[in-house]
Amino acid sequence: MADLNALDATALLQALDGRRISALELLDASVARAHQLKDRINAVVAEAVEPARRRARQIDERRANGENSATIGKLAGLPMTIKDCFDVDGMPASAGLKSFLDRPAGDAAAVGHARTEGAVIWGKTNVPVMAGDWQSYNDLYGATSNPWDIERTPGGSSGGAAAALATGITPLEIGSDIGGSLRIPASFCGVYAHKPTYGLVPLRGHVPPPPGIVAEPDLGVAGPMARSARDLRLLLSVLAGSVASKAAPMALAGVKVGLWLEEPAFILDADVRTVIEAFAADLASEGVAVEPIQSPVDGQHLLDTYRTLLMPIIAAGMPNRGTLEMMRGPAKLAMALGGKPDWARSVLAMTATHHEWMIANEARVKMGHGVRRLFDKYEVIIAPVAPITAFPHDHGPFNRRKLHCSDNRKIPYEAMVRWIALATACGLPATTIPIGLSNDGLPVGVQLIGPRGGDAKTLAVAEAIEDRLGGFRAPEMG
Repeated sequence: MADLNALDATALLQALDGRRISALELLDASVARAHQLKDRINAVVAEAVEPARRRARQIDERRANGENSATIGKLAGLPMTIKDCFDVDGMPASAGLKSFLDRPAGDAAAVGHARTEGAVIWGKTNVPVMAGDWQSYNDLYGATSNPWDIERTPGGSSGGAAAALATGITPLEIGSDIGGSLRIPASFCGVYAHKPTYGLVPLRGHVPPPPGIVAEPDLGVAGPMARSARDLRLLLSVLAGSVASKAAPMALAGVKVGLWLEEPAFILDADVRTVIEAFAADLASEGVAVEPIQSPVDGQHLLDTYRTLLMPIIAAGMPNRGTLEMMRGPAKLAMALGGKPDWARSVLAMTATHHEWMIANEARVKMGHGVRRLFDKYEVIIAPVAPITAFPHDHGPFNRRKLHCSDNRKIPYEAMVRWIALATACGLPATTIPIGLSNDGLPVGVQLIGPRGGDAKTLAVAEAIEDRLGGFRAPEMG
């Protein structure tokens, strides 16, 4: 057989059902790969290997008795790691905080779906504290590195998950996304991810919000991460039922896409733009109708609306609201001086009134109605995921961080949130796919944005692209 760690989940399941490999052998290969790369990558930060081995043996016994995935589960015998924001029975989600380690917790809803379908869950992957960064590091477990360049971040907050996928540690992961946490790590590490339509996959058992909160948070979603588009469909079918199989596979020729690369309030590095434009040309050569489109929304209005909706959710997990109130003074001053920095906008949004939230909610609904009309003409909208490729580790204060473009421009750290804001604010599905490497050899991804409820369509287009143009390539890790 080919290198086990290089196969996608679908191929591994076929090997399991054909009894060319056992679940126990597959688990041991995954654990060994994680240990091999621990010092360089640090993707897996907690393990429960012995219970996983017992489960793998049980599944092997059932297969030996003539059962297959049709009866013992869609993921039967497949080893999986889980992002350390989701509760796993016996391994509570730390979300990067030591204080969360000893609390009792059962499986998060999404994790329970995977376990019911036979997944062998054995490890947790690294995240930033409370999933609050586009880098994956914390004082509890340290930093995770990008397998394409260990001096750079794999992204966040699903950075450990993306790094584990790219290096063959795990064939599937469950990530979450409220500020690009599925899409940005996938783009930075060259893997696949799907941000579902809001509400499609339950977030119960995810931290944040803090443990004990049972209401589903606004904006946030859970979704699949994988090394192939077909595996995204497989895992989404487990997490959300039959929605992932509603659209039949399609031929790429004749697909109509809108290419969105222009928005005055957004930023796009020239190197990233070049990769995306070359990808668009490849699509056109395959018979895809690629049409550049103007921004479907006013970018600054979108960002202001999204910020007002997002920041109170983040602030709800902060223990000292008085600190936030103290921060309002400097933020108001900074705004009055005319610079209107992103950090000041965010601070003020954290303490938004309900009236301000209602205005923002109305604005996003109107934007959603406007964007919906685009899908009368296009199957998907292709857009950048991030303004740049994976950037060097930087764990300094947020308000002092800068991103560096290939032309030496310095841009705000919060520019990371701009291209992902539309799908999040409007609750739209967005499938992230790898499309090539930049001049410095780093992965570039795009998001295929679809209409609300159009998850099956974006996944079908992703599969068609993968079939014709290829997809995941592994970093050279040895």
